[in-house]
Amino acid sequence: MKKILLSALVAATIASGNSEVAPQDNINSFLESVNVKGDLRLRYENKDHTYRNRYRLRYSLSGNLNDNLRLETAISSGRGNPTSGNVTFRDGTSLSNYLEDLVEEDKIKLDIADIKYSFDNSWLRVGKAKHHIYRPVKTQLIWDNDIRLEGVNYGYKDDSTMIRLGVNQVHREEEPSGSKDINIFLAQYVKSQKLSYAKLNLGTGYYYYDGVKGNTTPYGSNKGNSVDGNALYTEDYGILETFAELKYKDVMGMPFKTALTLAYNTQANDNNFGYDISAQLGATKNIGDWKAGVTYRDVEKDSVYGAHNDSDFSGGGTDSKGYYCKVKYKFANNVDVAGWWNWSKLGDTELDYHRTQLDVILKF
Repeated sequence: MKKILLSALVAATIASGNSEVAPQDNINSFLESVNVKGDLRLRYENKDHTYRNRYRLRYSLSGNLNDNLRLETAISSGRGNPTSGNVTFRDGTSLSNYLEDLVEEDKIKLDIADIKYSFDNSWLRVGKAKHHIYRPVKTQLIWDNDIRLEGVNYGYKDDSTMIRLGVNQVHREEEPSGSKDINIFLAQYVKSQKLSYAKLNLGTGYYYYDGVKGNTTPYGSNKGNSVDGNALYTEDYGILETFAELKYKDVMGMPFKTALTLAYNTQANDNNFGYDISAQLGATKNIGDWKAGVTYRDVEKDSVYGAHNDSDFSGGGTDSKGYYCKVKYKFANNVDVAGWWNWSKLGDTELDYHRTQLDVILKF
């Protein structure tokens, strides 16, 4: 897989050249198209009476190599965790030393190193790409917000149809003894229809993880999935997704959307079903805007691949059910404040789980 990616990236870079255009003109054109942005999120968290202060730092750069090719790259905190960029503040450490510590302690991860080739209504991505799978009401039932797919992916979108296809590989920071590659083959189809009162999105997808059963867990934890006494997976994962989403432009003067998402692991015989019911009112486009959302989720032990779904709900992974609520307020052009609350039951024992997160997000 890595050889294929490197070859494709080299070919794309060569293809971006134009013998009729001077090198300096290419450089100037690229610099004019460069878009740089970042954000810093400060978080106070209470998880079952355990309190901690955390931060997440992200910084991205993108620019056009020519009319069809675009380079996208980014870094973030949280190396070693593909579903989170959070790092916990340490007592006794000066804030001025944190950037230095991030580098020295190898907590920075290269989040995106991606070449995007656009044509007509389609694009082709090669490398480690930002999130591009459609998720109704941004559900994280199957895919966490921070997941970055690493491979070759294709996308198509017009006024009524969206298609995603891809071949990717599960990234490991380390290669423990006995580990083997896990490849992801994905396909998603979304059909949109305008109604008199709303927009209806109907979708289905299939995400097949090749090489899971009998393999080691990639990030040091099974995240709720079934494993044997040697911490090796006992199930394979081929996740069939279906969803329906309604998006209203005006409910009490604000946009409103709601969705039902189902996930079924076709490769497991038991504990293989999950679902998510979500609703959200409002949007945060202008200063003073707010939005609020609520979700009920039930995700059985082997319904989805626990290393890739929501890292916050019930502590991350699978084998839980319950509610979470979230609110967000746009305080200034580059400042958002937000809150997130989770009440759920864990596993067969149905242990109570409670989590609160309060955020300040600074954008630059």
